[in-house]
Amino acid sequence: MSESVIRTGDGTIAMINVFDVEPEKQKELAEVMNEGAEKFIRHRPGCISVNILTSNDGKRLLYFAQWRSKADIRATMSDPDVQVYRDRAAALAKPDPHAYTVYSVHHPES
Repeated sequence: MSESVIRTGDGTIAMINVFDVEPEKQKELAEVMNEGAEKFIRHRPGCISVNILTSNDGKRLLYFAQWRSKADIRATMSDPDVQVYRDRAAALAKPDPHAYTVYSVHHPES
């Protein structure tokens, strides 16, 4: 089983895109984002992981992708195949993307 790992100080960039979506369009948006991640994003150089989370109220979708560098993100976003999915997603919901660096991580004591 593979899993996403979040840690500080490893130089990775987290690209988090929060979509505000109408509840009746959330599933379609999730399917579009999932298809794009499966067909193209996860195969791009520098991609570490892609996670798609849907809010229980149906009003948001969070797209969390980990990358080795900002240059990898820029190169991916300029790929015409990726732009098709970006545009399809934007037609369904309002995106709000930002790049992040992990500041801290906390786990319960074992």
